Amino acid sequence: MTQQTHSLLHGFAPPSKAESDFVNIVRGEGCLLWDDKGKQYIDAMANLWLCQIGHGRTEIIEAVTKQMKTLEAYNIFDPFTNEPAAQLAEMVAEKSPHPDGRVFLGCSGSEAVDTALKLSRLYQQLRGENEKQIIIRRTNGYHGTNFGGTSAQGIAPNREGWGDLVPHFLEVPNNDIEAAATVFSNHGSEIAAMIVEPIQGAGGDYPPVDGYLEGLRKLCDDNGALLIFDEVICGFGRTGKWFGAQHFGVTPDLMTFAKGVTSGYLPLSGVIVSRNVCETLEERDFILRTGYTYSGHPTSCAAGIANLELMERESLVDRANHVGEQIRNGLKSLQSDSLIDSWRGTGAVYAVEIEQDPTQIRNEIRSKGVILRPLNTGLAICPPLTISDKEIGQVIDTMAAVLK
Repeated sequence: MTQQTHSLLHGFAPPSKAESDFVNIVRGEGCLLWDDKGKQYIDAMANLWLCQIGHGRTEIIEAVTKQMKTLEAYNIFDPFTNEPAAQLAEMVAEKSPHPDGRVFLGCSGSEAVDTALKLSRLYQQLRGENEKQIIIRRTNGYHGTNFGGTSAQGIAPNREGWGDLVPHFLEVPNNDIEAAATVFSNHGSEIAAMIVEPIQGAGGDYPPVDGYLEGLRKLCDDNGALLIFDEVICGFGRTGKWFGAQHFGVTPDLMTFAKGVTSGYLPLSGVIVSRNVCETLEERDFILRTGYTYSGHPTSCAAGIANLELMERESLVDRANHVGEQIRNGLKSLQSDSLIDSWRGTGAVYAVEIEQDPTQIRNEIRSKGVILRPLNTGLAICPPLTISDKEIGQVIDTMAAVLK
């Protein structure tokens, strides 16, 4: 090895890549970022599908500072609790399709996914359905990188190289309700749950086809299985509703969230648990033997409370629809000029298909001051919900200049 790689080991990157070869982001304000060389970028990926309110918002900074001066951190294992955790759980439940449900808190989307998978099996075990352990996953689904989420991955390369994963996972093709029906027909008595992103994110920004989520809901109901929506990307306004479940009109039994709950200002995640599942867990003398040291972290929860209040005050959930309209108009223009093959998306999250190498095109677009994310055969666009029309125009114009 000829280059010094330094101590930091980056995720989803070649470990041989030198630290000096990464783009060193040092400052953010609104929808703009700056690197250590002074170059300015439009953050058209909202960090990583998550910064709904933009960077540098003093409202979050002040809320976090105030909380840390009072109580920076303490666990919520029995017998402890704290007000920010309880308040955030109420706010999240109230905005979700399960206002009478409950919220389990963690730090990352990966933790939320693993917890939802565990809860789905636990629910079946507590009901005496000991044979129900199979989890159905979808091709192209992304569910984090902990062991459970890796096993639930529908992106095959992300499952490779780790040895044996968690057993009892079966995969069905994306958006194919007949294939799902066949699996339920053959294994219905053994299926604990099916996990689904309402809109697949890292797997390609694929919205569901008409009737698909409704069909999954019926299959789960008919076979005594739980439906899990992984809302780590869709949650908190990205679709033009608070959650993808509300946008598509289908109510799951468990919902994971992370990313947008704090707009990434501090790590926070969770699982929204329906009243039906809660009633099984609330059996007398039962102890829920799972949790994380930082579950209900009061400073992270203070960031979440301030973020949700800001989103409500500035009507950012509704604004997602306006942002989406502006992006769609730009993508239609690119397609009419034959610069992209196709586009797809919902709310304020989109993908374009291109003939060129997505990573190379991403790099060229970034060199001109716009950050996008490469997908298998295209590029993802997912800006902060505060992005201006002018900034969206700059994103589209930069894409056009490079693609020409």
